[in-house]
Amino acid sequence: MAKKKPLVVVTRKLPDVVETRMCELFDTRLNIDDRPMSAAEIIEAVKNADVLVPTVTDRIDAALIAAAGDKMKLIANFGNGVDNIDVLAAYERGMTVTNTPGVLTEDTADMTMALILAVARRLVEGAQVIPGGEWGGWSPTWMLGRRITGKRLGIVGMGRIGQAVARRAKAFGLQIHYHNRRRLSATVEEELEATYWDSLDQMLARMDIVSVNCPHTPATYHLLSARRLKYLRPHAILVNTARGEVIDEVTLTKMLDAGEIAGAGLDVFEHEPAVSTKLVKLAQAGKVTLLPHMGSATTEGRVDMGEKVIINVKAFMDGHRPPDRVLPSML
Repeated sequence: MAKKKPLVVVTRKLPDVVETRMCELFDTRLNIDDRPMSAAEIIEAVKNADVLVPTVTDRIDAALIAAAGDKMKLIANFGNGVDNIDVLAAYERGMTVTNTPGVLTEDTADMTMALILAVARRLVEGAQVIPGGEWGGWSPTWMLGRRITGKRLGIVGMGRIGQAVARRAKAFGLQIHYHNRRRLSATVEEELEATYWDSLDQMLARMDIVSVNCPHTPATYHLLSARRLKYLRPHAILVNTARGEVIDEVTLTKMLDAGEIAGAGLDVFEHEPAVSTKLVKLAQAGKVTLLPHMGSATTEGRVDMGEKVIINVKAFMDGHRPPDRVLPSML
């Protein structure tokens, strides 16, 4: 007798190739319309599911986990971060949590460099001039931005993505500085020509460009607090392709409005998908570049994420430890 396929509930539309393979391997319930499922809909779905495949915008909290049926033993997150999941609550219910690390490194690093260039060279403003019929021809003093070669880049969080940003930035002639929970090895520092700062405050006060590349955890919530943001120099640029919660967005908005820093490029927001109307107005005035969480949005990246989800589910259902298991931080 053929082994019964596990029931896998997927909360959002995934690339066709990923969904097709999931349907071949599992009894898969897809979200064809790609309409975000409500908490009530997810609770209803997990009553009979063996596996839940949520995305980073689904809030899988303790209440939802408690409502799951006894069959559900795996939460295979379609995403690198797991701050959308109460990992401890899942662990206490005997559920395994997995994620999709490593596959979005290059894409996110590309977007970080794109934002650095966009803000420094006013690319978004420039791209709107010709379609708006406002261009009167070249002028020596019009639309002046800032050169990035020779500037100091401070990277907050020197994991895989931070190091990938450093490699790209080095090629652009930027001087690499970083703050991290743990100092990198001397070999990596030498390769990246990177200067380590134990004090984040001291680093922020000396940088021309700051890139946020650390995950959102309780320890990094508002890591760039109101106090720390004040260390940034008036000509500094701040770029965030990590998580919006890492920065005190209200204070950043006030500083941009007052001209206390030169600009910012944001791909993530503290309360997304809601974006502050004040930030939107600043974007319209050319003081900040805003992107709709596009850092990892490549076809290749999304397919790679899906393949990792499939591997994790298949390994778990075959009785093996999935390769991308996530444990509560205190374990």
